Parts: sequence; C-alpha cells; structure tokens
Amino acid sequence: MMWNGVPVIRKQIAESMIKDFGLNQKETAEKLGVTPAAVCQYISNKRGKIKLVDQEILTEIKTSADNIINSDHQKVVIETCRICKILIKKGVFPVSCNSCMEE
Repeated sequence: MMWNGVPVIRKQIAESMIKDFGLNQKETAEKLGVTPAAVCQYISNKRGKIKLVDQEILTEIKTSADNIINSDHQKVVIETCRICKILIKKGVFPVSCNSCMEE
C-alpha cells in the first residue's frame, strides 16, 4: 500500500489542490508534508501513475484536498486513509492496510 496506493492518493490530492484550489507546487507540498520535488513528480506522472477517473472518487478527493488545505498536517493522514477506504470499497485497491480498516 505504501509503495503503490499512497502515491496515487497523494498525486490526485496534489492535482486537485493545484487545479481546483489554485495552490502552486510549493504550497501544495507544504500542505501535504512532502517536498516540492515530490509534487513535481506527481504532476509529471513519475509517481502515482494510476489515473483515477471515477467521478465519485474524484469528488471525494476534492473534498479531501479542501479539508487538508483548511486544516493542519494531521488531516493529511486522516484524509489519505479515508480515500484509501473508498478505493478499497470500489475495488481499485485489491488489498487493505490494517490501520485504515481498524475503524
């Protein structure tokens, strides 16, 4: 999950922060707690290569991006787990991580 799932989720959230909320790469990196280089790699499809197209999932990702922008760094983990659960439920991710599914 850490090597495949989390980059996909971060990529989609980063793209939403930039496209939907007008943040630049540096601001996006600060909000996600990653480096600007990581955000650059998400945007250039070097990380998180799976492209999500399900509109319901994309709406939830936009909600997560908004929640992260308007909150603290702890919200990143909460929102990542929330999106992960949705992706597992929809069958995008075939396996689950224990920490997300304990709730």
